[in-house]
Amino acid sequence: MDDILFTGRPTDVCLRLPEPVDKGTLHRLVGAAQARLAEAGLRPGGAVALRLPPSLAYVVNLLATWRSGAQAILLDHRLTDHEVDRALHRLTPQVVVAPVRTGGGALRVFVDVTEGVTAFSDRPAGSPHAVVQLSSGSTGPSKVIGRTAEDLVAEVHRYTRIDGVALPGERIVLLPSMVHVLGLVGGLLYGMHAGVELCPPQRLSGDAILAAVAAQDSPATVLGVPFHIGLLASTTPSGPLPQLKRMTTGGELVPAAVARAFTDRYGVPLGNMYGMTEVGVIGTDLYGRHRPAIAPAPGIRVRESAGELWVSCPASPYVGLTDPTRWADGWLHTRDAGTVDPESGLVTIKGRLDSQVSVGGMKVDLTEVEATVAELPGVSAAVVVWDDGITAYVQGDGTLTEDTLDTLLGERLAGYKRPRTLHLLGQLPRTTTGKLVRSATALREAAS
Repeated sequence: MDDILFTGRPTDVCLRLPEPVDKGTLHRLVGAAQARLAEAGLRPGGAVALRLPPSLAYVVNLLATWRSGAQAILLDHRLTDHEVDRALHRLTPQVVVAPVRTGGGALRVFVDVTEGVTAFSDRPAGSPHAVVQLSSGSTGPSKVIGRTAEDLVAEVHRYTRIDGVALPGERIVLLPSMVHVLGLVGGLLYGMHAGVELCPPQRLSGDAILAAVAAQDSPATVLGVPFHIGLLASTTPSGPLPQLKRMTTGGELVPAAVARAFTDRYGVPLGNMYGMTEVGVIGTDLYGRHRPAIAPAPGIRVRESAGELWVSCPASPYVGLTDPTRWADGWLHTRDAGTVDPESGLVTIKGRLDSQVSVGGMKVDLTEVEATVAELPGVSAAVVVWDDGITAYVQGDGTLTEDTLDTLLGERLAGYKRPRTLHLLGQLPRTTTGKLVRSATALREAAS
């Protein structure tokens, strides 16, 4: 990993938090962290669980873990103690790194952390993977997913071949967490390899994001998830932003109305990426030319089988007991419905496979119903699930009523497609990566 991360000169700035951190400084900090991990009991072939918020300490301890020849288990700092305890006893790291002090406030994207390093077990890592992550769990319990060093390096090189990514000498204004794959590989690892500065905003607000873009003269790409696009689409810039090159989003497809609001306001491309924790980036449309379709990323093959998208994956990414139907013979079964155009190769994602339901003998695609609800005036976000009938959970802008919703849907959807039950919420539940939660149980709890 050192070969791709510590290329370039020691004086090259790789992070701005907001003070610049060059590669020489980072290299020294990583060496000191290696010594602390070894003193706590880490040995080559062991594992380190990192339960740190986005911070310089997170970056340093992650790189120190890899330089020690150990596996990094990435635990989102927003997980509860109960969730963390279950993960630790399942994965048995030799060392746990967690904060003993944090500063900077809840809205800070990168925080000031003093970390504590404690011994946990004397067992070697349970798998040969360089990194172990938990899936976001938007539709149910999280899965344990491992990726090898070779796999991570291959994905970093894949990014260098994607037209539209930030180039050497440019900046990435990084919004997603580096605990998850988009921020980890598309942000941290790619940025360090390609000589692209990572410049997180000081706070997670529209004004702070725009301030980070304007802070330097070099071109900037904003990397985020759909939630961040809505945030920026509703923020009025205080002046011209010639530095803003584009915004790229991962996760679920951005509603067309939100995409239009963003591009009308900023006049730059809104790119889309499709990926999974299991394999990283799968496809992109960074110029917004093919929306809602994407082109497979270099080196990735995508095929359609009985309406499901399969992605090339040489080995199973799952750790421990898993559903054996999720991977077979070099193909990851995504559980996403979609199509692959036989001529252009463009891939169109149509939602989860379980979004196809039957109402009175009529087939209904819940993705279509959800898109219709999300496009309604006054709707900020929507999730439509099957829960003894079509059920819509809607986050409004404060002016919407359930009667108005029902009337608007009656004008736009056939009777058999209309939600039987509507729930209007002030805030829809989201995963730690910003994705809308689609578990019917979790949504019922939020509504109650």
